[in-house]
Order: sequence, then C-alpha cells, then structure tokens
Amino acid sequence: MYQTKDFRPGLKIEIDGKPFEIVESQHVKPGKGGAFVRTKLRNILTGQVLEQTFRSGEKVGRPDISTGSMQYLYKEGSDFVFMDMESYEQVHVPPTQVGNRLGYVNEGDEVEVLLYNGGVVDVNLPASVVLEVVETEPGIQGDRVSGATKPATMNTGLSVQVPLFIEAGERIKVDTRTGAYISRE
Repeated sequence: MYQTKDFRPGLKIEIDGKPFEIVESQHVKPGKGGAFVRTKLRNILTGQVLEQTFRSGEKVGRPDISTGSMQYLYKEGSDFVFMDMESYEQVHVPPTQVGNRLGYVNEGDEVEVLLYNGGVVDVNLPASVVLEVVETEPGIQGDRVSGATKPATMNTGLSVQVPLFIEAGERIKVDTRTGAYISRE
C-alpha cells in the first residue's frame, strides 16, 4: 500500500482495481481543516486523465505492474504480435492497448513494455528512433524555402513532415514524443 506522503509524478497506484499513473501531485495544507493531496491521474489502460483529491494519510493500492523486454515481430490482422525475450512466448496485443506508438517501431526491434496482470498495456519508446522513408514527393529544383516541409511515409506506415531535400530510401531520425523530424542518419 502507498500513503499520500509517497505520491510523486510517475508513481503507479491502483484505485478501485484500476491502474493509474500520477501525472501531478500537490500537497495542500489549508489554514483551516486537515491537509490533503491534490493529484492528476492518468488511467494506464485507457489513457484518460482525471483529477482526484486524497486526505492526508489516505492509503491506495499497489498495482501488479512490471516492465519487461519484448521483441515486436509483426502485425497480424489488427493485433500486434510481441515475443517475450526470456520465454519466447508470443503475445497478441490489440491496437487499443498501444495506440499509435508502434508507428515508431520497426519489425524485429526490441522494446520495453509495461505489463499489468501479465498483459501488455503500454510500450516505452526511446526519445528518438531511426526510420526509413518509403514514399515522399520529390524536391523541386529551386524550391528551397527556409523551413518548408513535405509529408513522408515511413517504413512503419507513420507519416512525418520532413524538409524538402529528403528523398525516398533515406533513413531519418524522428522524435517519438512529438513525431517531428530531427536529422538524417
């Protein structure tokens, strides 16, 4: 069990059988009445963010959450197939669990996953990844406006805005937090 004094951003707690991650936490001690902790929580399963207030000293559960290393193998139908690197067991994950994060992962890449009660609920991505440009419009000679971009489709199906000089077949570095082009590789 966690007490409110343990609350900090990033801590994972369980409320009413659902796992949450603390996004913000603020201890408030008013002039009158008891102290309390105001928090902003993100539901790990759905991504929904809510605000909740806890009385000082209140206890909440500790969820059955762990991290592990898995290899992303391929997409089968609408599900994504991962392989546990220790037991070689394959796990099918519905797209609702990982969202659009797998647009940044190539087949065969090893990723760190968040497991809740044994099932994959989230994929932890590095700050940037290298992807290959599969399709983009060719740059037109003389069209060199500073800061101009064009859409490009990556080998994972992700669409990224890239500078005009990027051509199909090139490998680029992409920021996974914003989806923005960083540099050529």
